[in-house]
Amino acid sequence: MGLSQVAVVALWWLAGWKLGLMALVLTHGAVLWSTFNPRSQLFCPALVRLPGETERVWLTIDDGPSDDTRPILDLLDAHAAKATFFLVGERVRARPELVREIVRRGHGVGNHSDSHPQTAFWRLGPGTLEAEIAANQRTLAKVAGAAPRWFRSVVGHTNPFIGPVLARHGLTRVAWSARGFDGVSCTPDQVLARIEPDLKPGAIVLLHEGAAHGHNVEILRRVLVAVEQRGLSAQLPPQASGSA
Repeated sequence: MGLSQVAVVALWWLAGWKLGLMALVLTHGAVLWSTFNPRSQLFCPALVRLPGETERVWLTIDDGPSDDTRPILDLLDAHAAKATFFLVGERVRARPELVREIVRRGHGVGNHSDSHPQTAFWRLGPGTLEAEIAANQRTLAKVAGAAPRWFRSVVGHTNPFIGPVLARHGLTRVAWSARGFDGVSCTPDQVLARIEPDLKPGAIVLLHEGAAHGHNVEILRRVLVAVEQRGLSAQLPPQASGSA
C-alpha cells in the first residue's frame, strides 16, 4: 500500500499533475471501495456464496444473542432449518445460556467482534482488531465449547490489517450474497423484496436479531417460507457444523 503511494508521487513528479492526480484517485478509490464493500477480496478472502452446485442456502444471523434468540431457534426447529449465529462477545458473556442453547440445537456460531464497534470498525488498527477478535474467540471457545472458524466483519467492513489477524486465529471471513437490510428500520415486506431476487442455490443470506424495529423473527419466518417455496433447504455447509 505504501509502495503504491510512492509510485503515485513519482508519477506526479515525472509525468505531471494530471496523470499523478488520476493515479491518486484510482489507488485511493480502490482502497475505499475495498474497505466498505463487504464482498471485496482485496484485503482478505471472503466467502460470498457456497461453493459448488447445491440446493441449499446458508442462513447467517448477526448481532446476538438477544431476546429474539429463543423464538428464532424455535422457528428454525419448526422448519427443520439450521443457521450460523455470528455473535458479539459482550452479549455472549451477558447471556451465555442462549449460546449454549444455539449449540445444543445443532446450529453454528461465528465471531462478530467483541464489542460491535459499528461506526469505527473500518478504521481500527491491528492492535485493536486483534483485541476485538481475540477476546470474542476466547469467550466463544469457553461458552460454546470450541473456538469458531467463521468471522463476520462489523457492518461488513474491512481494512488492510484484518487479514493477518484472522489468519492468526484460523478464521475465514464470511460475507453474503443475499441481504435485506433488516438490521435497520424496515418492514418485513421491504426486507423480503430485497432478499428474494438473490435467494438462489448456494446463497449466503444475511439476517439479524434483536433490532429495535422488532421484526426480525417475522422476517426470518418469511425467509424460511420463501426458501421452501423454491425447493431449497436452509442447512449449514459441512465445515460449518457445531461451533464452526
